[in-house]
Amino acid sequence: MTITQIDFLLILSCCGVVVNQCNALPQVIKIAAIFEKELAGSAMEHVFRYTVHKINQDKSILPATQLAHDIQYVSRNDSFHAGKTVCSQLNAGAQAIFGPCDSMLATHVQSICDALDIPHLEWRLDYDNGGKEFSVNLYPSQTLMNKAMQDLINYLNWTRVAVIYEQNHGLTKLRELMRLPGLEVFVRQVEPHTYLSVLREIKEKEYYNLIIDTNPDFMNEFLKGILQLQMNEYKYHYFFTSFDIETFEIEDFKYNFVNITAFRLVDLSDIGVKDLVKDMERYYHFRNISIFDTNHYIKTKSALIYDAVYVFAIALHSLVEGLELSNKLRSNVSCSKETPWNGGLSLVNYINGVEWKGLTGPIEFKEGRRIKFKLDLIKLKHNSVVSVGEWLPDIGLNVTDRSAFFESSTINVNLVVITILETPYVMMHDSKNYTGNARFYGFCVDILDRVAQQVGFDYILDLVPDRKYGAKDPVTGEWNGMVHQLMKHKADLAVGSMTINYARESVIDFTKPFMNLGISILFKVPASPPSRLFSFMKPLSNEIWICVFFSYILVSITVYIVAHFSPNEWRNPHPCEIENNLVENQFSISNSFWFTIGTLMQTGSDLNPQATSTRIVSGIWWFFTLIMISSYTANLAAFLTVERMITPIENAEDLASQTEIAYGTLDSGSTMTFFQDSLIETYKKMWRFMENRKPTVFTSTYEEGIRRVLQGNYAFLMESTMLDYVSQRDCNLTQIGGLLDTKGYGIATSKGSPWRDKISLAILEMQEKGEIQMLYDKWWKKRGVTCEREDKNKNHKTANALGVDNIGGVFVVLLCGLALAVTIAILEFCQKSNKDAYNDPLAMLNQRQSLCAEMTEELCFALCGPNSQKRPALKRKCSKCMENKALNGQNHAMNYNSSNRRESNMKMIN
Repeated sequence: MTITQIDFLLILSCCGVVVNQCNALPQVIKIAAIFEKELAGSAMEHVFRYTVHKINQDKSILPATQLAHDIQYVSRNDSFHAGKTVCSQLNAGAQAIFGPCDSMLATHVQSICDALDIPHLEWRLDYDNGGKEFSVNLYPSQTLMNKAMQDLINYLNWTRVAVIYEQNHGLTKLRELMRLPGLEVFVRQVEPHTYLSVLREIKEKEYYNLIIDTNPDFMNEFLKGILQLQMNEYKYHYFFTSFDIETFEIEDFKYNFVNITAFRLVDLSDIGVKDLVKDMERYYHFRNISIFDTNHYIKTKSALIYDAVYVFAIALHSLVEGLELSNKLRSNVSCSKETPWNGGLSLVNYINGVEWKGLTGPIEFKEGRRIKFKLDLIKLKHNSVVSVGEWLPDIGLNVTDRSAFFESSTINVNLVVITILETPYVMMHDSKNYTGNARFYGFCVDILDRVAQQVGFDYILDLVPDRKYGAKDPVTGEWNGMVHQLMKHKADLAVGSMTINYARESVIDFTKPFMNLGISILFKVPASPPSRLFSFMKPLSNEIWICVFFSYILVSITVYIVAHFSPNEWRNPHPCEIENNLVENQFSISNSFWFTIGTLMQTGSDLNPQATSTRIVSGIWWFFTLIMISSYTANLAAFLTVERMITPIENAEDLASQTEIAYGTLDSGSTMTFFQDSLIETYKKMWRFMENRKPTVFTSTYEEGIRRVLQGNYAFLMESTMLDYVSQRDCNLTQIGGLLDTKGYGIATSKGSPWRDKISLAILEMQEKGEIQMLYDKWWKKRGVTCEREDKNKNHKTANALGVDNIGGVFVVLLCGLALAVTIAILEFCQKSNKDAYNDPLAMLNQRQSLCAEMTEELCFALCGPNSQKRPALKRKCSKCMENKALNGQNHAMNYNSSNRRESNMKMIN
């Protein structure tokens, strides 16, 4: 390497050293802190000194720079001396101001820092939400704190809250809570000597949820007032705005099951926090200074001071890495010159850009306001205060232990439970031998006993004063009944056949339903119609009876006509007498009717059809009678076995479309509310009828409604479970139609009650084990008590009379058969007439009658003769039979027979 190269490297090295010296921080940077005189020697001051010492020992942050602190004390409300103190510290070279905590002093100090561009770091609650140019506050923004409290109130379902504040700015801090919709807020300002009187007023007004914003220095006095008034019961819930609830003397509250909740910034269970606190105590132990009590708690303001100093040191470290010019940190500022420091804006920007996790959790700023932090939700649980959730600005409230807002204890907790008498849910013994809870028994009482054993509480059961479940007055908007008692916190639970609906759920809480049901119609069983003398005719309709009658007449006449038409029905009554010239027909008009009715009655007769045509008529008629008799017998059996009920209404639509039968519901019950709020036109019509009906159709009890139903001409709209109970015990009552809606019974609690979830879990467990079903069978289906009904089907089916649509086809078959028989009879008649005309002896002499004349003659003898039942037999012989005899003898015989026949016929005609 040449001389020239060596000289060049030396020059570069010298230039680098100069640059580094220009960009390096001063060896000592002064910071100033202002504390109130009351805080002299306090833990806050010692933490400030310790933090400066720790940063100076930690070479990773400011390796070549030491922090020098200047601590001054001023009196509260002494803004003049506070201003002079700040100016003297700035004249001495202070390049950042810390504190004070007092709002008035801090505002004055902040104005000076803004005028001179000096960074001002704070750890106080600032009610001014506007951005500060040179002020950086590590206390969480009040806007975000309000949001955190709102989320907690919504989670706890608080509807009535008492707010107690001490300082005037406390009302400003909590003003956002008073604007929450649906939240009733009772506000009182207190002083230490008025703690007791204000708490007594709150107790008298029955506010059980309290938000406390008092001076932490007098918090122990406030807690003593709670104990004196015995307001440390489980039903009271106290939310403290202080972050240091763990430093309060709450030993007397640990065993009384009272709810105490708050937020905290410092997680004292964190290992890093514990180690840091121990290091602080060790540091001051060698100096014989005690900064913490025996519980080793570091208060929030002390932790914020620690984080504030560290944030300033981290900003200086970032300033070096940003290669800002160091001469900006060497300029002295004076209040007298009123010249702003040209490096203050850069330093404040770096402070606002710090992202770090300190004692108070994650830290991040926006325009001097802290926008990133974590609030631990803590609650008095068991014998200590534990974390049960957290709140983050970008996430909101997250409760990790939902059961923490109430936890069973070994002590006995007595709950006030209200109920209403309703069979079989809750009933009362009439005997004076029963006292206390033993007076009551029933389905809901059994459920309450099991829930109390499983959850772990005792109870005092009593009746609601006005004997109502609870409904909202449409005019005044006030609730009555058990709902009113729960809203006013005069009772803890409400047990009974209380329906869960939207209106009630909006003002109180319900557990999981222990029974599902719906609205149905209770009506008196209609009386069976009286037996009638001719009720045996009901299996067939009147039309069928008329058709059967005319069919009988028609068939009888048809048999008579067909039998006389058909030659095969004419028989010799004396077959042994060959020369007998008379033939007889068995189907006279009377015999035809007798033959038909005998067949219809299935008894038969001595008449036997011989001709094809008459047999066809008989067969068709027998088929007809088979169908008719079988149908009649089957339907008659149905009429005798099925009880026919005549019900004037079948469903809600039938009830709404008439006005003769009155109907109503239980007054101030969920059923009444259902019809009142329904948007279905049928139910709206029914509500208008019930509302305007005089006298009133609403009843005060179920017993009254059942009694009115038994009196007749009244229908009672009630829950299906209660309807099943009464209808199974009184056979005169029945259910009409199906369910109008579906809902459930639940145990009611006050809004936000911690018992709801516990009881719900107990109910679900009982349902899974089948215990509730067993209790239902116990109270609903007692042997020897329920009504034995023959017809279990509530839709009474009736046997309908058979009509033309059912058996009309058999009449068609009958008519077709008769037509066929008549046709065949005509054919037989024609065939016989033709044969007789052909075999006539006069045909050989060319004197044979025509076929038409022969048919006419036969028809006249068959139907129109003086004795149509008998007639002379026609004895003709064929010409071939005469060939073996003498022609003369044959002619003489034929002439003699022919003349006799004609002469006999003429006599019969005459």
